[in-house]
Amino acid sequence: MEERAHSPVLLKETLQLLCLKDGGVYCDGTVGGGGHASAILRQSSPSGVLYGCDRDGDELKRSAEQMQESFKGRCHFQHGNYSQIETLFPGVLFDAVLLDLGCSSMQLDQSQRGFSFLADGPLDMRMDVSQPLKAEAIINDYSAEQLADIFYYHAGERQARRLARAIVEERTLRRFVSTRQLADFIEARMPRGRQKIHPATRVFQALRIETNQEFLHLQLALEKLIPLIKPGGRLAVITFHSGEDRIVKEFGKASTRDYIFEGTVDIPELRKQRPPLLKVITRRPVEAAEDEVKANPRARSARLRVYEKI
Repeated sequence: MEERAHSPVLLKETLQLLCLKDGGVYCDGTVGGGGHASAILRQSSPSGVLYGCDRDGDELKRSAEQMQESFKGRCHFQHGNYSQIETLFPGVLFDAVLLDLGCSSMQLDQSQRGFSFLADGPLDMRMDVSQPLKAEAIINDYSAEQLADIFYYHAGERQARRLARAIVEERTLRRFVSTRQLADFIEARMPRGRQKIHPATRVFQALRIETNQEFLHLQLALEKLIPLIKPGGRLAVITFHSGEDRIVKEFGKASTRDYIFEGTVDIPELRKQRPPLLKVITRRPVEAAEDEVKANPRARSARLRVYEKI
């Protein structure tokens, strides 16, 4: 399958809300195909600087080579997870940080990466191919209870427990090794009927999230990023999954309050006062306009939230 051209989602809105300026210092924690990063460098010309990282070393290398040629001396890249920005770029403070989450169209189009069942490939799904854990190990080695929790809590699969039991029973006869094998197995037990999406869609999404520990790294990154942003600087996060958006929304609520509390229940009498860390820039998440969704269907589920450091 041929690779599609990279189309950064919500590009115009993101650039506007980041308040880019000449001489600013910016960070793209998910460089990917380089669409947002290149645009940030252009809009912060002639002396704005970008620090970028990505878990996908091959994709980062391709994008970095192009940008270093076009924006000599103004961009610096490191292979790594955005939850480790403070160690990848020690001592750097940013005027704005962007996280564009999820899987890129280029990753989806490479069948050997195993992210999609539209073409047959190995059950890999690693964004960073240097990590040992693959989706194949999860689907074949996790217990039925673990698989059911992953399917339900990561992707909202309503048939999670039934599917998990069926998978565990089937793998006693043969190991799941390919995307098409797993997708066909799920479809045989969950006929599509009137569903618009393939029955395996949520399971594949859940496996990808678990393989890459996406929710965990997002939570870790958000906790670490506030000290790395200059006062008045902005944090922008683009999500494609309700679970991701929920994490960002809850982080925003906690960081914009003028108090903290211990535990999971907010009891007014036990609140401890403290200045808010952030203020909300986008009261409601920014969504793609109809013309962008038509040109790039992936933009349909995109949600952009932006906060400013106080």
